Amino acid sequence: MESIRHKRWVKGSHFVITLSFLALSFSGFVILMSHPRLYWGEVGNDLTPALFELPISRNYHHGGWEKSEPFFKTANSPVSAGRTYDIFNQNGWGRSTHFLAAWFLVITGVIYLLAGFFSGHFRRNIWPRIKELKPGLLWHDLTDHFRKHISAENRSQYGLLQRCTYFGVIFFLLPLIALTGMTMSPAITAGYPFLTKMFFGVQSARTIHFFASVALILFLLVHIIMVVRSGFKRNILAITIGKQNGKKTDQQA
Repeated sequence: MESIRHKRWVKGSHFVITLSFLALSFSGFVILMSHPRLYWGEVGNDLTPALFELPISRNYHHGGWEKSEPFFKTANSPVSAGRTYDIFNQNGWGRSTHFLAAWFLVITGVIYLLAGFFSGHFRRNIWPRIKELKPGLLWHDLTDHFRKHISAENRSQYGLLQRCTYFGVIFFLLPLIALTGMTMSPAITAGYPFLTKMFFGVQSARTIHFFASVALILFLLVHIIMVVRSGFKRNILAITIGKQNGKKTDQQA
């Protein structure tokens, strides 16, 4: 069976992005526990209607508010109210960790994109051909993955479904999660206000950021399952020390 030996820049970026994403997922969950409500538009807080609320901490559906009071004597005046219960709040270290891990992900991702373009890695291994993008071919590849009918001669190459998935993650989900994350930063949107317009408001960007994160976590889980099913030891060796026998190709796990 042919084996894969990845280039060093692929291995290095894969390692850093994986660690960064794990740190982002954990710290992001902690941040979401502090305020498990998602909104659509420019503003949102505990006293405004939420798009939906997540039951992930004691801050969920608390209902513990004192009587609300308006700031001004106008119909559209913002209101204020004090909480009557002890909230879960770990925003300090969670936001700092999230922000630090995000920069590792963004910088490494940019390096990976530049190397992938200039080395021809994306053209050879990631971009699906137009003639391959047929519903019948995609369905056939999908059923083969479920039935584990992956021919030995193709295990050193990306399949059609695999390339389409990697293409979507690299060129859509990861840029989307980075841009929506930047939109939630007042310092960044002060210099680049078009971001809030692009994502229909800061709170809309936060909601899109959440769904993009869920999609990436699902991708990671499926990715791990496929790594195990297609040969865990062989795949781990390929993306780490790379000591395998057989013909070697330059691809990414």
